[in-house]
Amino acid sequence: MKAIRIHEHGGPEVLSIDEIPVPQPAADEVLIKVHATSVNPVDWKIREGLRKEKFPSKLPLTLGWDVSGTIEEIGNKVSGFRKGDEVYGRPDPTKNGAYAEYIVVKSNIIGFKPSSIGHTEAAAVPLAGLTAWQGLFDHGLLKAEQKVLIHAAAGGVGTYAVQFAKWKGAHVIGTASSANIDFLKRLGADEVIDYKMEDFESILSDVDLVLDTIGGDTQLKSLNILKEGGRVITTLMPEFTAEAKAKKLHLTGFMAQSIPAQLAEIAALIDSGKVKPIIDKVLPFTSARQAQTESEQGHTRGKIVLQVI
Repeated sequence: MKAIRIHEHGGPEVLSIDEIPVPQPAADEVLIKVHATSVNPVDWKIREGLRKEKFPSKLPLTLGWDVSGTIEEIGNKVSGFRKGDEVYGRPDPTKNGAYAEYIVVKSNIIGFKPSSIGHTEAAAVPLAGLTAWQGLFDHGLLKAEQKVLIHAAAGGVGTYAVQFAKWKGAHVIGTASSANIDFLKRLGADEVIDYKMEDFESILSDVDLVLDTIGGDTQLKSLNILKEGGRVITTLMPEFTAEAKAKKLHLTGFMAQSIPAQLAEIAALIDSGKVKPIIDKVLPFTSARQAQTESEQGHTRGKIVLQVI
């Protein structure tokens, strides 16, 4: 089978198209024929060697930690799935990913694909969708009528966070460039702040929750717009914990986990028409270099999907 792998850390040029054997599932695993995967920042961070402490992995390594496809083989201890099932999920980022024609994953980290969309759209859901869900609800404890600020609201995580927060009944504020203001309002945002023209810190106050995917100065400023007891939940390093504690605020970092029950809840929202994947571009998976280069630039609306078949 074909797989996009790295044999060393570096820029997009280290991605190579290799011919390797089809992996065989262990007793608690399934073999998935990959229809599509998508690009996430963790892909190119691992490629560059920036996340070795969180994601220790052996080289050569197949990248790509979103998958949508069909089950081809089942380990003898797997229950609940059968050959031909359409599934999706976030593979283990310390193991080989889904920039490949086949992948093996543990059966307890995948769920059934949303039935109303194809594999191309479903591949854009797991990692970003789970990150948004867990950031808002598991760590952010978001409730109806609370005020939430979502940074980089037009990005992969942000577009799901806007939709999930609106579904929950929150007052949704996003930061984005001017080109995405109308798009985000159509998606459900009540307010959108153009981060290039306006300083959110001088506009907002009494916010209950901030979802931060940017870090740095943005994370620090976010502490100044929260009500007492408010939360900043970040997908990056929580850099300003002392400042947060002094203000009686919560600052927490997290990494999304692949939880089948949450994949099922997200699939139900998609199938009911309440949430939709936002796809910026679809490329063949052999164009992974181009896809990662564009992802690194940080201006995609939603997700870049890599089509395998």
